[in-house]
Amino acid sequence: MKIAIIGAGAIGGCLGGWLSEKYDDVYLIDQGEVAKNLKKKGLTLYQQGMESEKKKIQVKVVDRLSDVKDPDVIAIAVKNYSLEAVAKSVKAEMKGDPVILGLQNGVLNQSILPEYFKKVIFGVIEFNAWFDEPCVIGYQNKGPFVLGCIADGLQKELGALQGYMNGAVETVATDRIRDAVYCKMIINLTNSYTTLVGFKYREISSLPLFKKVLSNSMYEGIKVLQAMGVEEYKTHNMPTWSKIKASATLPDLITMGIFKKNLAKMVLSSMAQDILQRKTGVCELESLLGEFIRLADEHKVPVPYNKAVYKLCKEEFAKRDFKPLTEEQVWKAVKQVAGSK
Repeated sequence: MKIAIIGAGAIGGCLGGWLSEKYDDVYLIDQGEVAKNLKKKGLTLYQQGMESEKKKIQVKVVDRLSDVKDPDVIAIAVKNYSLEAVAKSVKAEMKGDPVILGLQNGVLNQSILPEYFKKVIFGVIEFNAWFDEPCVIGYQNKGPFVLGCIADGLQKELGALQGYMNGAVETVATDRIRDAVYCKMIINLTNSYTTLVGFKYREISSLPLFKKVLSNSMYEGIKVLQAMGVEEYKTHNMPTWSKIKASATLPDLITMGIFKKNLAKMVLSSMAQDILQRKTGVCELESLLGEFIRLADEHKVPVPYNKAVYKLCKEEFAKRDFKPLTEEQVWKAVKQVAGSK
């Protein structure tokens, strides 16, 4: 199998590096300084907590999709805000009828990619990864990727791709990709809040308030999914719905210890990398938190925590010199939305 990976960010870089260790016909496609650095330095990957065991991997880097002859799979690993433009570019350059693998958070790719391509497989990324510096990427766990199809008729291609990827990184195929996508979006609800308060950029001023908003945001997400008829899709890397509910509803005396342990594992989110680290001013707020609020309104589920965080993110992220808020400032906004005491 020959695979071209478009986008050498944290996820695309991890996938490209892991596959390149196992297979020959793996190509990373990016432009500008990213491509220049990759060609010169290769990739360096390491697992969280094992910084002393960084592994340097040489990867094949090209500037355009047309530089890869007849790829079997084109993995698109750009974020939602770049997806439409990249899909148009891929459609214009590609030949034949390769499988397209969409590796985005949320459901926006399910409306964009089928407009351009016949064979689309969707992937849910059940791990976190981040840039330390150009070409140096850290990750929490080596996978898993969860693959599935929305359209019928791609079971053969799905099985082949799952087997290929699983040779290098834990990859599972499921017939419940809808559930898997939405369940991952619950975890992604934390991205907006942790970016808003500068988690990993400033000291938390009130751990109880941090926990309260974070846990209740996810618990609201569960309620929305239950109203939609989505069933829990469990992976070993993500907290279960029962644990999320417990964190939101039981006293801190019972749950704070477990919360602290999980907090220690949390890393800089992809949204924080965009807003705080790279200061791009562009992020996936609308396609993740905005989409959940739309679904909550559609199914008449009250989500005051998420609505307060969304409103603050819209206002604060638009500022040229965004400075993270405190937990107390966010809680004040939540109380205004929810009428809480």
